[in-house]
Amino acid sequence: MSGEKKLKVLLKNMEPVLNSGDYVFCRVENFKKIADLDKVLFFFREAEAVTIVLEKTSADEWNLDYTYISSWITLNIHSSLEAVGLTAAFANALKQENISCNVVAAYFHDHIFVAKQDAQKAMEALYNLSEV
Repeated sequence: MSGEKKLKVLLKNMEPVLNSGDYVFCRVENFKKIADLDKVLFFFREAEAVTIVLEKTSADEWNLDYTYISSWITLNIHSSLEAVGLTAAFANALKQENISCNVVAAYFHDHIFVAKQDAQKAMEALYNLSEV
């Protein structure tokens, strides 16, 4: 199954879930400082370095630097990687509440990282968007 493509269906059924924990974005030159790759939520290789996202507790344990503590929201609908407009719709809804977001589209779901202090407000905005 390749996921839902219809924007109206995606918005109505996105079912945002606030995952527990505090998450941070860290820059690493290599994986030598990473004691357990299973604790890394995801990584992305850029020209300058590798960005990893993981729970704050692990980053603290491994003495990794970070500047942004976020909450992780998962949209539970299986969205297609070819779906058009979902990211724009929820990013605009969050923008209306002055909430920045960092988005990761994985195979099954979209994941939104927002500043920890904005988590509940973001959830409200996403619930309101799904009721439209």
